[in-house]
Amino acid sequence: MAIRDRFSKKLNCPQCGNAGFAEASEIDDPKRKHPDFKVDQLPRGFGVQRAANHQESFMIKCECGRKFPFRSLAEAAAERR
Repeated sequence: MAIRDRFSKKLNCPQCGNAGFAEASEIDDPKRKHPDFKVDQLPRGFGVQRAANHQESFMIKCECGRKFPFRSLAEAAAERR
């Protein structure tokens, strides 16, 4: 069984300013065609618009109605306190 890479990303909605940290994971195996990307936990105010196997295609929806790809408006959670 493949090991899953786990990471946190900070989500920021440019429309309403809603923000928070998402917990995500994907399979850490470069030979696989699909990394099986999954968002394991979303912050309050965000939901899944469309699930996908890749971060770039995974669509998030903010409670204000703004939709965006997970990766486009996320940043690495370097020093989360």
